[in-house]
Amino acid sequence: MLTPPVGKRRLATFTYLASETMRMQPAETPVRRDIVLIGGGHSHVAVLRRFAMHPEPGIRLTLVCRDTHTPYSGMLPGYVAGHYDFDEVHIDLRRLAQAAGARFIRDEAVGIARTEQTVTFAHRPPLPYDKLSINIGSTPRIGEVSGAQDHAVAVKPIHQFRERWRELLTRLAERSGEHQGPLQLAVVGGGAGGVELLLAMQYRLRHELEAQGRDPDILECALFTQSAEILPTHNRWVRARFRALLKNRGVAVHLNRQITRVEAGRLIDAEGEAFSADETVWVTQAGGAAWLEGTDLALDEQGFIRVNDYLQSISDPDIFAAGDIASQDGRPREKAGVFAVRQGRPLADNLRASLIDKSLAAYCPQRQWLALISSGDRYAVASRGPFSWSGAWLWRWKDRIDRRFMARFNDLPAMTDQATPHSESRVTLDNAEHTQALSALAMRCGGCGAKVGASVLSRALAGLSPIEHDDVLVGLASPDDAAVVRVPPGKAMVHSIDFFRAFIDDPYVFGQVAAHHALGDIFAMGAEAQTAMAVATVPPGLEAKVEDTLRQMMTGAVEVLDAAGCQLVGGHTGEGQELALGFSVNGLIDEAPERALRKDGLHPGDALILTKPLGTGTLFAAQAQLAARGRWIDAALDSMCQSNQAGATCLQTHGARACTDVTGFGLLGHLIEMTRPSGVDAELSLSALPVLEGAEATLAAGSLSSLQPANARVRRAIRDPVPWREHPRYGLLFDPQTAGGLLAGIPADNAEACVAKLRAMGYHEAAIIGRVISPSEDASDDPAPIRLRE
Repeated sequence: MLTPPVGKRRLATFTYLASETMRMQPAETPVRRDIVLIGGGHSHVAVLRRFAMHPEPGIRLTLVCRDTHTPYSGMLPGYVAGHYDFDEVHIDLRRLAQAAGARFIRDEAVGIARTEQTVTFAHRPPLPYDKLSINIGSTPRIGEVSGAQDHAVAVKPIHQFRERWRELLTRLAERSGEHQGPLQLAVVGGGAGGVELLLAMQYRLRHELEAQGRDPDILECALFTQSAEILPTHNRWVRARFRALLKNRGVAVHLNRQITRVEAGRLIDAEGEAFSADETVWVTQAGGAAWLEGTDLALDEQGFIRVNDYLQSISDPDIFAAGDIASQDGRPREKAGVFAVRQGRPLADNLRASLIDKSLAAYCPQRQWLALISSGDRYAVASRGPFSWSGAWLWRWKDRIDRRFMARFNDLPAMTDQATPHSESRVTLDNAEHTQALSALAMRCGGCGAKVGASVLSRALAGLSPIEHDDVLVGLASPDDAAVVRVPPGKAMVHSIDFFRAFIDDPYVFGQVAAHHALGDIFAMGAEAQTAMAVATVPPGLEAKVEDTLRQMMTGAVEVLDAAGCQLVGGHTGEGQELALGFSVNGLIDEAPERALRKDGLHPGDALILTKPLGTGTLFAAQAQLAARGRWIDAALDSMCQSNQAGATCLQTHGARACTDVTGFGLLGHLIEMTRPSGVDAELSLSALPVLEGAEATLAAGSLSSLQPANARVRRAIRDPVPWREHPRYGLLFDPQTAGGLLAGIPADNAEACVAKLRAMGYHEAAIIGRVISPSEDASDDPAPIRLRE
């Protein structure tokens, strides 16, 4: 609805939009201070862009947001109306944060511990900050109206409204052949947001009905507002235009109607009058998030954070706020996206200034602004103070401005290995921190001198409480020079080790993935994990920053180990240029050798089952080049963080004769490790391979893991590979996986039931991908053991 100004843009160490460039903060700059941004609103995306244009050595930004893709409010009605697709109206926060050299944490903050200066979450460790900024928008007060929480959908949070909107469109399509009565749509809220959204929904639904060959007039729309006028904050010319427009579109407008109760299929106002409604959307005045009340920050009557002219909380100078969640003392203003956009630059500059001992600059919001309100179709009405214009040309003009605005955050350049020169940090430190910073920049010791300090290590691990086994005689609970573990009678040991550097910037999630990856070998053998020892590398820096990184990473790892019944009994932590983590894991299995799941047990006729989708290698190679969409990476991380433990049990229950986990050698490499010792061949169906979203696209674009060329050398094991090289999934045969799924041979009669059970257990992409065949089945003289088919 509201169009921000379009300004200059600077991005990256690479060419973008002619001569504009973004300079990445050099990796070797030790982190001295942390700015944490809660929320992916318009102000914070502008802060990321500002720091990308002008990095500040020693300052690390971390963006915390529940959603990876944040919508631009100015284009959201166009998305609802069907004029734009999802990616055209959403900013990819993961990609933007990466381009700006910031960390991205996909989670929802639930509080702030101001004394400790940490952001708290429901299911992960607290996150320390030196300066904090909040840009989370407003929260509709839908819970204050009886029944509204159950029978209406609020326009915010956007992701919930978007899902409900998709469900409505799906239901409409599914009932296309049915004879139905009227479809009644109600919107509660007569401001610009409510009017614009209702017209967009009406436009889209009428077109959907027409496409289905149904009468679009079965759609009945109603607008409810407790005000005496629609669009009360706009001038009388704008109101008159929309009154006429709503009348022409057949929208029933109910003024002075306060909805006090919502029931299934109807709304009830303060006078007790009822109105029918199949779908109700809530777009009324909202307030601040409920969790802010527990922070002891100064809030206004609506629960918004009170800030001064520097956008600082009036009760805590280390906390800033912007956008709808902020209420600037002495400068009342409407909740409009244009203010959030304009606050981005002063917010970024004041956050920076507060850490380098510079004066802050006041932000003075404008009294009037240009609002462009669309009418569902490609038509818009302009409003600025007492002035108003309208026409299709305004929509086209708005469309051009909106697309240019979005391009500033989504059309990011490809990453290269080029780095900016090291610059002296301007961040103010106390004496102790200054000494630590000098040490971090100096030449570091090798050997045992490269270990992380004992006090840092003990503090980082102090909050961890791994499970304890009776078989562990000496471990973390009673530290000694080595762990002592008893092997129970009738059991044999299974040992494995894995280690790799971080490929994501969230140490907590990285710790989870590393633990899942290491446990995969144990589960693939049909064993139970018993104990683990960690090997971690942490970049040097201020003790507080090293301690937090280690705590975040090990907390994520220990949570996974605990869930698997595996006790962390010790390890080694040292300094290095990159964050890295690995585990040596041991498990227990029956002494009888036939009880172990080996790679060499495949039988002709077995079905080949894969429990997880492929594609992590190409997706993270693409992410390193800013060529992967954030939601693709989210899905890949979700897959990596799914344990193979339950899947292994399911495979065993259904008679698995051989099993392995698919990791660095790729699907084909690991399959050959199974067929060769088993003395069998295999046939794979390329179309049956489960694939992560986006993997085919990144593979086609040439984004390959550094291990892919080595893995591809086993293509000589494929019989007649030439016809298949152009298949979109052919390259995924060689794609290295991190924390990949299990590949198993199952008796054919059990395969369908096994896959059904796996999917019911949460392995939604589990599939039969081929079969085991006898070498004699192929009359060819070609000794290659792998046959491909569509």
